[in-house]
Amino acid sequence: MKLWSLLGNSQKLDGGAMFGNAPRAMWAKWAQPDAQNRIDLACRALLASPLNGKTVLFEAGIGAFFEPKLRERYGVVEDRHVLLDSLAAAGFKPEDIDVVVLSHLHFDHAGGLLAQWEDGQPPRLVFPNATYVVGREHWERALQPHPRDRASFIPELPALIEATGRLELVEGAYSRTLGDSVRFHFSSGHTPGLMLAEIVGPETVDGQPHGGVVFCADLIPGRPWVHVPITMGYDRNAELLIDEKKDFLADKLARNVHLFFTHDPGCALAQVTRDEKGKFGTTHEVAELHARALAA
Repeated sequence: MKLWSLLGNSQKLDGGAMFGNAPRAMWAKWAQPDAQNRIDLACRALLASPLNGKTVLFEAGIGAFFEPKLRERYGVVEDRHVLLDSLAAAGFKPEDIDVVVLSHLHFDHAGGLLAQWEDGQPPRLVFPNATYVVGREHWERALQPHPRDRASFIPELPALIEATGRLELVEGAYSRTLGDSVRFHFSSGHTPGLMLAEIVGPETVDGQPHGGVVFCADLIPGRPWVHVPITMGYDRNAELLIDEKKDFLADKLARNVHLFFTHDPGCALAQVTRDEKGKFGTTHEVAELHARALAA
């Protein structure tokens, strides 16, 4: 099995919102803000093939589905569908994607499922053969969003996915579609039922898989958020998220599971470290993955 990191459309978002509980003097050292206080964010997907005999895309980024006015409002940089360009550069076409795994359905993680905006055209999916794997709890949130996060969802998307007849809602650690090759962890600090997909590694120690890769989604958007106290203004329950993140990182460190970051503009993959004071960090940081073997 090989892994690719695929860049989708990039974003510029308010740094204060992205580092909600940290003062600007601190977070500006990690991410340089522009004149409007915005920082650069990637929307990076992970491609694995063959995984359980399938070509699997983990998330799809924000895509290019927004009309121009909304694209500007939400800081989407490019007007073309960058993820499709990245897929092509890796040697894949949209119809090659067998499975799309979605941590959650916020537009910056699922918008890339939709075709590029065209005036007068309705929203439509771009992966014609894909099975869509989503956590059941979060799916229900997407169907009935809370007023606090309603604007984070694409109203038409759930019906489009369900109409394919290829939706699998996951409630436990494994899915029917991917079997025991992908193990799921769940978190609710950012949004109810956030689903974190771990590509299971090749080693087993004391009955536990070691050496895999986990898609961190918005539990840990990038390297600065590995520091446990740092949360986003977008998180629904910051204290819960901190507790979840601490346990999550301890587990991944113990099992040598690499972290895959979706929003970090400079780093796709890293290993977890912990110093003598108990502070988590990263090492062996990798900017891009190009047909990288899982065990490499």
